[in-house]
Amino acid sequence: MYLQSLATAFPPHSFTQAECLQLLTASGAMAPLRQRSRDLLEKILTGDSGIATRQFCTPDISTLFQAGAGELHHHFETHAPHLAADALLTACERAGTTPSSIDALLVCTCTGYLCPGLSSHISERLGMRPNAFLQDLLGLGCGAALPLLETARGILSANPKATIATIAVEISSAAFYLNDDPGVLISLCLFGDGAAAALWRHEPTGDQFRFHGFQTIHQPAHREKIRFVNADGRLKNQLHRDVPNLAAEAVAGLFEKKSTTPDRLVAHTGGRDVILAIESRLPAHPLEETRAILHSHGNISSPSVLAALEHSLATHPSSKTIWLTAFGAGFSAHSAELTRD
Repeated sequence: MYLQSLATAFPPHSFTQAECLQLLTASGAMAPLRQRSRDLLEKILTGDSGIATRQFCTPDISTLFQAGAGELHHHFETHAPHLAADALLTACERAGTTPSSIDALLVCTCTGYLCPGLSSHISERLGMRPNAFLQDLLGLGCGAALPLLETARGILSANPKATIATIAVEISSAAFYLNDDPGVLISLCLFGDGAAAALWRHEPTGDQFRFHGFQTIHQPAHREKIRFVNADGRLKNQLHRDVPNLAAEAVAGLFEKKSTTPDRLVAHTGGRDVILAIESRLPAHPLEETRAILHSHGNISSPSVLAALEHSLATHPSSKTIWLTAFGAGFSAHSAELTRD
């Protein structure tokens, strides 16, 4: 299948890491923590995390730590459809089309749950046709965008004349949690809100990238090292210190299966240590675009790899081959190739 357009959307409230620390301190949210935990937060938020700014769907993230499960769900339900629709509308404008021309909408997220899913809310907001096929993919974590695209490719194979929209959207602020677990604290310092949308067709209409070569690996033995757990109805991220090495090993293994040496390697942001671990295994392929997205937006979970791809297309327009990889809960990792003549 061929990429018609790609667009990202971010909420308007932008914070430096130092501002995040100020909000947490002033709100009293850190008061129940042990001194060691407060020191860790301060170290990460004032140190070299690779993150300059993050964007959130609220002007005051400190209120989220006093919110109950129902309030956090409302936060997700309010903002996820809006952010996703913004990204898709921009993608339509870039492709010179309208939401009413879309035949199928596929959406992935892991930071909230709706029934009917986000696809229903987004299609209503954008005035899509009532007979458009809607599908929501849940539970795939930060790596979800690439399995989402492989699902779209399968649907296009069965319906070659269709136009398919894919959206990865995460309201990570709806899953903020605060306790003395180091993994929880590190997660709090990494994640931001964002969305990425793309339009796809079975045949090219110009000099467009073809999506192919999808590969995947699942390692359930490492499931407890990176996953969401239910904490009294709230989502709490479980993050182990082994994750950077797990990601690097998995990505290196997938890279061996590529069909050709790519011009660019674009990865899910993960975090500074994840990027460094991958680059240590694949030193010939610096993750410039991935690092740029981490710097400006933090880890935005599933949209991250597509945000980095958008940046790559803008900064390296002559690229002919791009190798994509994303990873996360499971533990799972995925890869795919984009090529054009």
